[in-house]
Amino acid sequence: MKKYKVAIVGATGAVGREMLKCIFQFNFPFESIKLLASSRSAGKVVEFENYKFTVEELTENSFEGIDVAFWSAGGNISAKYMPYAIKNGCINIDNTSHFRMDPDVPLVVPEVNSEALKNHKGIIANPNCTTIQMVSALNRLNEYFDIERIIVSTYQAVSGAGVAGMEELYRQSQEVLDGKEPIAKTLPCASDKKHFPIAFNCIPQVDVFNLDNHFTKEEMKMVNETKKIFNKDIKVNATCVRVPVLRGHSESVYIETKKPIEIDKVFELLKNSTGVELYDDIENQIYPMVNLFVGDELVHVGRVRKDLDNPNALSLWIVADQLMKGAAYNSIDIGLKMIEMGLL
Repeated sequence: MKKYKVAIVGATGAVGREMLKCIFQFNFPFESIKLLASSRSAGKVVEFENYKFTVEELTENSFEGIDVAFWSAGGNISAKYMPYAIKNGCINIDNTSHFRMDPDVPLVVPEVNSEALKNHKGIIANPNCTTIQMVSALNRLNEYFDIERIIVSTYQAVSGAGVAGMEELYRQSQEVLDGKEPIAKTLPCASDKKHFPIAFNCIPQVDVFNLDNHFTKEEMKMVNETKKIFNKDIKVNATCVRVPVLRGHSESVYIETKKPIEIDKVFELLKNSTGVELYDDIENQIYPMVNLFVGDELVHVGRVRKDLDNPNALSLWIVADQLMKGAAYNSIDIGLKMIEMGLL
């Protein structure tokens, strides 16, 4: 089997570190791995699986001889440096939002729409974490029942806001337990005007608001990305909420379908969905919870039930580790699928 010269851009961030783990865990065939980050991280030594990697500063010349690069360093970095990677013949799998809605860039979840990879022009976009776990769980149901509408509420971990979000939850929790007023500096969005405590609280805002339609940027990602991945004008309404959980996103999802729901068929389809685990046994109180699946690459589905009034409607509860399936693993899986399809 051919082995590839790999680069990870944003290698010292939370997702970049998970990408490195996934390369080893899922046997991505590498000849070499170059870790790239900002000048602040250059020179750091990362040890993993008996390997020692020295982090290099990302520059215009970082991609000479690189076959495939996995990006998670922010959209501005992807926009600035990816043209140099493409110029060097490097295939780029981008975890940022920058290229997702570009009509010339495939937006891919391998078990859902891998055929879109055939149309790539050097860039493949990784969808938003909340979108990935939802479309993975709904894909086979959409194929069989023809989903017309999705209403989703998310319960998103603070690690989705990076290390700063996690540190804020730790610190604020201790402040509250010590009887102090929690100090908010990061959430719901570091760049927004106000910040609110996340400890012992839920914040119904993830990312900034679109003042024209009153939805947040995160919510509109779910709307637009779902349409692109499923390649249909499906109706999507999303409410995204930040919750005091360190790692793992949960979603309450309601769907309306063109065909009437057959609950036995629903369970059959979910059991046979690639990358999905049906985790549903209410008699024994078995349903997905984020603390059960930290570090897990699958999407877990439970609380599956028909609507009481609408024969063409279904509710589900969907859980995934957003750093794995929602980011790092999906990126590496795209690379593995491209190898399988002879595209890399």
